[in-house]
Amino acid sequence: MGKTHERIDGRLRAFIESQPIFFTATAPLSGDGTVNLSPKGLVGSFAVLDEQTVAYLDFAGSNAETVSHLRENGRITLMWCAFQGPPNIVRIHGRGEPVFRDDPRFEGLLPYFPDMEPASHGLRAIIVVTASLVRDTCGYAVPFLAYEGDRDLHRKRFEREDDDSLTRYFEKKEHIAASLDGLPGLPLPLPPLSL
Repeated sequence: MGKTHERIDGRLRAFIESQPIFFTATAPLSGDGTVNLSPKGLVGSFAVLDEQTVAYLDFAGSNAETVSHLRENGRITLMWCAFQGPPNIVRIHGRGEPVFRDDPRFEGLLPYFPDMEPASHGLRAIIVVTASLVRDTCGYAVPFLAYEGDRDLHRKRFEREDDDSLTRYFEKKEHIAASLDGLPGLPLPLPPLSL
């Protein structure tokens, strides 16, 4: 039932680009560390950069587990499920890296997300993932669910923040500068977002 793909193209690319939600999974190297699984949404915040590379915008939130784990070891899996249409599950296993606002590559990556206003969501970094294994499986047990649209709560919460107030927000949160397991997280103060 499962199939391994050499690249992210054609039907596979069309499938993952059309999904309104995907999931990321990361873990620290420590055997007793906290495994993290996160849903990612917001239409326009994900992009296929080439046949081996994808990226997504990492927005403000209450923790930075994915960033911490990627800084430590780079391991990441992304997963998409077909909740509508033919059943399918796609996983990209690979190496990820957070590209922070002060990285020279940051501005060059932003054009891949033309339909997203980064400042409205408290953009912290762009997560770039290079695929080492791409697989799809049947998804026969995944239920049908209807997509009604993105919630506007994240934008409403963070569009009123500027770089300074966003840094103060992050500094108050227990698991932004360091992960649940004490790994380095988001570097603070947050570098300015120059758009």
